Amino acid sequence: MHIAIILPRWVGDAAMATPLLRAMRTHFADARITGVMRPVIADLLAGSGWFDGVIGYDRHGSNRALGFRAAARTLRSARADVALVLPTSLSAAALAVAGGVPRRVGRARGWQRLLFTAVVAEPTEIVPPPAAYMDVAEAAGAPRGSLDLELATTPADERTADAVLAGLFPGRDGPLVVLNDNSSNGPARSWGAEKHGALARWLAERMPGCRVLVHCGPADRAQARAVVTAAAMPAVRGLGDVDDLPLGLSKAVYRRARLAVTSDSGPRHIAAAFGVPTVALIGPTDPRLGRSDPRRCAEIRLDLACSPCDRGTCPLGHHDCMRLLEVEQVGRAALRMLQQSDATLPVSRAG
Repeated sequence: MHIAIILPRWVGDAAMATPLLRAMRTHFADARITGVMRPVIADLLAGSGWFDGVIGYDRHGSNRALGFRAAARTLRSARADVALVLPTSLSAAALAVAGGVPRRVGRARGWQRLLFTAVVAEPTEIVPPPAAYMDVAEAAGAPRGSLDLELATTPADERTADAVLAGLFPGRDGPLVVLNDNSSNGPARSWGAEKHGALARWLAERMPGCRVLVHCGPADRAQARAVVTAAAMPAVRGLGDVDDLPLGLSKAVYRRARLAVTSDSGPRHIAAAFGVPTVALIGPTDPRLGRSDPRRCAEIRLDLACSPCDRGTCPLGHHDCMRLLEVEQVGRAALRMLQQSDATLPVSRAG
């Protein structure tokens, strides 16, 4: 049997699909499984061993070799027997049809249900994405399994992280805390450089010998630099000036972290996939849509009349859902998460 799985286009969503991937690989151990995905998602899932092949697909990118027609041609030549379509977009369902896959399984919110041979009913209430994706795996014949997220690093990822951390923190090897304030969905999820800088100082003062790393992607370098400047401490460094920022570096950094504080974005789910105690700062998003690891994640959120709005930019202009979150509130939640996971870690009671 040849199974094609069309993956979500966003990093966080793809990370939350890993329970499905594990279930499919485990149950269909002898099948050939091909992933259809953006290159960045292939980087995210590298090292997992879940796929026998990858078809590049990025409908919104500028590379025609990754466009709809090219992916459909490649999928058709691969002669898949069944396709699991994880995005709920019309284009993803159409790709499975154009790729000539005879059996197509997926969730449908509109008339794209006509493009599936097996439609997974949308739940009557909001459920976290890992559970919703597992419904698709079950419809394809795989028993429901654990909803724990899972990612892997490669030896190259680990070597890169070794070099980067040694360069940023010479002579330091204490517990690693990773802060992330970026999101690909717009500025509404950002807490701001001043607040993150203050949090970095607050944590560094209470965790003797720790290393606080400000994470960023290639488009967020200036923001990471601003956090480091605001913190103004040797224990706080960032990825803003690192020449190359592959996603494998992010995975290897989070794998080593003892604690993560992040906006409701992809890095939150990377941390969850490595079992890292995490504090998630929830502003304009519906918290039910990001609960990928509720056992090891504390959500900090204000109950405001205007939230969740799920907008990339605050429509009211005040940004209160993030702006009003207090540094000490976040810091104390972070220390609680850390101490629950590792009671041996020294934490000062200063302040």
